[in-house]
Amino acid sequence: MVRATDPPATHDDAVAVPRFWQSHRFQRRAAQVLFLAPAVIYMVAFFGYPIVKNFMMAFQEYTTKTFYTGEAPWVGLTNYAEVVSSPVFSKALLNTVLFTAGSIAGQFVIGLALAVFFRRRFPLNGLLRSLILLPWLIPLIVTGAVWRWILDKDNGALNRFLAAIGVATDHPGWLTSTSLALVAVIMVNIWIGIPFNLTILYGGLQDIPEDLYEAASLDGASGWQRFRYVTWPLLRPVVSVVLVLGVVYTIKVLDVILGLTGGGPANASQTIATLSYQLSFTQFDFGQGAALGNVLIAISLVFAVLYLRANRRAVDE
Repeated sequence: MVRATDPPATHDDAVAVPRFWQSHRFQRRAAQVLFLAPAVIYMVAFFGYPIVKNFMMAFQEYTTKTFYTGEAPWVGLTNYAEVVSSPVFSKALLNTVLFTAGSIAGQFVIGLALAVFFRRRFPLNGLLRSLILLPWLIPLIVTGAVWRWILDKDNGALNRFLAAIGVATDHPGWLTSTSLALVAVIMVNIWIGIPFNLTILYGGLQDIPEDLYEAASLDGASGWQRFRYVTWPLLRPVVSVVLVLGVVYTIKVLDVILGLTGGGPANASQTIATLSYQLSFTQFDFGQGAALGNVLIAISLVFAVLYLRANRRAVDE
């Protein structure tokens, strides 16, 4: 029963909101969660779940039979023991080291040389720098097809050019020779990675004040001395980041090798990444493929930690 002295009920009283919900702190936190939710869901669905699933598969006998029966017996460290004891693993590990070291060395040296060169002002500077970015922008499937034609033994452009200048008249098999296949894929990967090194190192060179070069010139320093005592010390933080990040990217390269040699001939260009791919999607032994994938993740994780430390040191300096 409503007394005449009671005030009439209002709409605000019916839908009264607790003070907690009206606080600015809660609203700000809710907005942060809403903005972060899509990124978190994406990371969990496309990165977190595959990593956890791959980690679990490495301890199971996971084959095509599993997709029909749903059974994947637990085998413990058997998959790791089999892939590590395989004779192909030692060859793939050595090729991974050679491929990574050769690619990083070539990309960095050429990229640094081009970055120093383009620091000078001359006509068409911007246009040439834009053209050098093309290897980075072209899809890798297209890159592989083009380079397969260039490196073809009989009709490739490279062998025709070498024969025309009298350097190699016997038409070496860049992609079919066990001694040249790894060299060929390293050469192609260097070509692909030069724009990345050029872009990052060129940005680092832009942060070096011109006054330092002018002071060094007034003191009689040569071009090499200016590079050694001015450019290199100030560029060192950027160099450390470029090298470590380049290793993380290169050590897991798969598509370039698959597009050119497929890991052959006779495992001459086989790496841990390509071997993991073949075990999983050619031999359909997903357990051993996952074990090799985890080995590759562990190696990449080491360099990722080094990258984070180098990046923190660069920021501090």
